[in-house]
Amino acid sequence: MAKDTSEAANPDRPSRPLPRRGLERLDLMLLCMEALDLNGGEAMVWMSEQLGYGGLFPNRVELWKRRCHNPLRRTCRRGEVPVDETDALIRILCVMADRLYPMLRSLLSSSEPEAVASERWALFQGRLLELVQERMNPRRSGVQKLLDPTDGAAQRLQLVQGLSLCAGLGGFERIKASLMDAVA
Repeated sequence: MAKDTSEAANPDRPSRPLPRRGLERLDLMLLCMEALDLNGGEAMVWMSEQLGYGGLFPNRVELWKRRCHNPLRRTCRRGEVPVDETDALIRILCVMADRLYPMLRSLLSSSEPEAVASERWALFQGRLLELVQERMNPRRSGVQKLLDPTDGAAQRLQLVQGLSLCAGLGGFERIKASLMDAVA
């Protein structure tokens, strides 16, 4: 019988930190949450307190400092983010995705009238693009691609689909595995 050496099967095995691409995607997904929830930044701080992460992220600035490890940001910090902090950010993301799941579902629904779906996407994308322009480095090719009306649309859809996978039972494991995959 083959031995399973995955992290889920062996809880004593230390977790690895998220790769650079994983940090990028995590921050972009958190940015999507802010685009969906106008008070998203404050909601993240409140959610961190509710989940017991007040020591890690006591205020908005500390939360921002962890998110600034995304190399696409205007102000980028070097180094690795400790595993407990990235896990906390992922858990915050998952709880917020649970809370905003009806909105995520309506964005992804194909049963809505085309006019309603287009209007929802336009509102979401407008807010997301404002946040990206405000916080990200426009000289980075990843940011330019995200801002591109045609090329960026697929990436924005992928981010919303990723958020929907965060919600529900097993959301943390699904999104953590996805973020650990440096290819995506």
